[in-house]
Amino acid sequence: MAQKLLRIAEVAARLDVRVERAYELAREGVLPVVRLGRQIRIEPERFEAFIERGGQGTTSGKARQPAVTPAE
Repeated sequence: MAQKLLRIAEVAARLDVRVERAYELAREGVLPVVRLGRQIRIEPERFEAFIERGGQGTTSGKARQPAVTPAE
């Protein structure tokens, strides 16, 4: 049985961030979201994978990449 999709408020609570910040992460492509019209949901399995990756976003190229500092 598939788990229900998470609401953005549930994700924000799990990340211990404001709901507004969770929406920002979704807009930036960092959080793996499912759009249902104007609503945003997150698949629990993909959210857990996001956590396991240390919050580094998806590999689809939509997530912001960390800045690279030149080697000294």
